Amino acid sequence: MKKDYASTRRKFLQQLTATTAMLAAGPFASIAKENEEQLEERIIRYERPISPNDAIRIGIIGTGIMGHHDLQTALKVPGVELAGACDLYTGRLERMKELYGTTLYTTQDYRELLNKKDIDAVIIATSDNWHARIATDAFRKNKHVYCEKPMVHKLWEGLPLIGAQRLSKKVMQVGSQRVSSVAYIKAKELYKAGEIGQLNCVEATYDRQSAIGAWEYTMPTDASPKTVDWRRYISGQPLTAFDPKKFFWWRNYKQFGTGMAGDLFVHLLSGIHLITDSYGPTRIVSSGQLSYWKDGRDVPDVMTAIMDYPTTKAHPAFQVMLRVNFISGGGNKSAIRLYGTEGMIELEGNGFTVTHSMLPKAPGIGGYDALNTYPAAMQEELKKQYNERWTKDDHKRPEKAPVKYKMHDGYSDHLDHFTNFFDAIRNGTMANEGPEFAFRAAAPCLAANDSYFQKRIIHWDPVNMRLKA
Repeated sequence: MKKDYASTRRKFLQQLTATTAMLAAGPFASIAKENEEQLEERIIRYERPISPNDAIRIGIIGTGIMGHHDLQTALKVPGVELAGACDLYTGRLERMKELYGTTLYTTQDYRELLNKKDIDAVIIATSDNWHARIATDAFRKNKHVYCEKPMVHKLWEGLPLIGAQRLSKKVMQVGSQRVSSVAYIKAKELYKAGEIGQLNCVEATYDRQSAIGAWEYTMPTDASPKTVDWRRYISGQPLTAFDPKKFFWWRNYKQFGTGMAGDLFVHLLSGIHLITDSYGPTRIVSSGQLSYWKDGRDVPDVMTAIMDYPTTKAHPAFQVMLRVNFISGGGNKSAIRLYGTEGMIELEGNGFTVTHSMLPKAPGIGGYDALNTYPAAMQEELKKQYNERWTKDDHKRPEKAPVKYKMHDGYSDHLDHFTNFFDAIRNGTMANEGPEFAFRAAAPCLAANDSYFQKRIIHWDPVNMRLKA
């Protein structure tokens, strides 16, 4: 079984290698046609029927928005079966039975799900404050784990969770699906091939313009202590009265969520780290405000961060500038722009565009220049020296046509991400967003929160994944 899966994965890597070689043969020589904007499709990973021995039975812990999306995607992978569901709200457990059958095992206690011998892996899609706790318990019960991002709620939870995963030797995949995106893999190839010159700056944005986008989700009609296990939800925290907003709109509260940074900065940094092979920044500073969505939340709705990435063996030093705006008059937009000395890669959705702007050999003279501030005779002498040094061709800017890549209709990096998770389980390999990668992407974002609330610069050691004094 492992040989068949390994063979399929090798074919995919060979396909990517062949494409890289084609690109290296010339500046987009074979693909810069006006209508040729289709990025090659990822190969079908499963070339034979799945036998009963290949089946992977999963449990879902947290059946809210992402829980539903994750489960629906996971079940599209051949040989994956649902064996149980956990949620603290009874209405969602009722909905799970409506969707997946009245005999489905359900519980409000995730530990009961982890104790089930017929479950191989769990999806954790709870509020952020439960991620590390449930994942650690899952590893102790020998379960594989797919955990929504951010992997942890607090910086101090990162290294212990990494240790728990290593000790268990179980697969962990964290849910920033861009890490599995074929578009991002292709962008990485071009970046590594030097297509935009030397990287110096990255701008990344994730803007929204809707109440639901700003986390004001639809409330159920029966929210109460009778339908929500509130005491379990706040376990380990001071006992407080039931508050439906803090349960159903948990992203709005730092007690349970990680705000804009933990939700959306993490997606952006995951993509940046994949492309650059970076371990992360050493210096983080952020600012923000609560501008519009004053609904009781205690996290900002506009937030920016600047992060310093040092020179490493993998990349030159560069700056990252992040922004999220939940009241964006420009509409719903998300983009990552990698600027180099010779061009830019701009990623949007499941595609990207490469453009170029290259300097001529000659530096230029005249125009908006100091030349005309000098005496006339000196100006003539300077122009004579300039023309003797530089030819007419040296004045011309090298040109390359822009190229746009996009995925085929219906492509899902989310499905690729889950496929990679289940491949790793079946093959006994590591997932492509294991806990080290995931924590290195999440930690600077959590540090951005600390910078915002504490009003200070955060210094971070991205190699050893620790705060610096």
